[in-house]
Amino acid sequence: MGLAERRRIQELQSTTLPERSREIEAICGKPVPYEVDWTSFEHDAQALNFLDNTACHRIHMALRTIAVDELGREALREGLQCIRLKNVTDLPSRRLAFDGGTLELHAPWALGAQGLHADTTIRDLLMARL
Repeated sequence: MGLAERRRIQELQSTTLPERSREIEAICGKPVPYEVDWTSFEHDAQALNFLDNTACHRIHMALRTIAVDELGREALREGLQCIRLKNVTDLPSRRLAFDGGTLELHAPWALGAQGLHADTTIRDLLMARL
């Protein structure tokens, strides 16, 4: 892992993801932590650069469409405990799951919009299981 990747990971860990967790608190009333498989990103600077927009932003858009009323906010507060992100190398390895309160996304984040999980897909999964 090069210096650029280490710096980006540090920024994501110390600034971006804590801010995103607080943003979830504003959406549904409780912070939800992000857990990231950093080893899956260590040699992929492009994936690190796209992570916030292609993962966090999409997740938050999905959460906002669920939290349109108190019932939706309550369902998120009670049901969503953690968000896990993992970088994969190709589209066939992409995965989206919600089980036991954990929303898990595996995606080739370096592909940008081609590799992301759409916010509507994330919303539909959460709505079916909350």
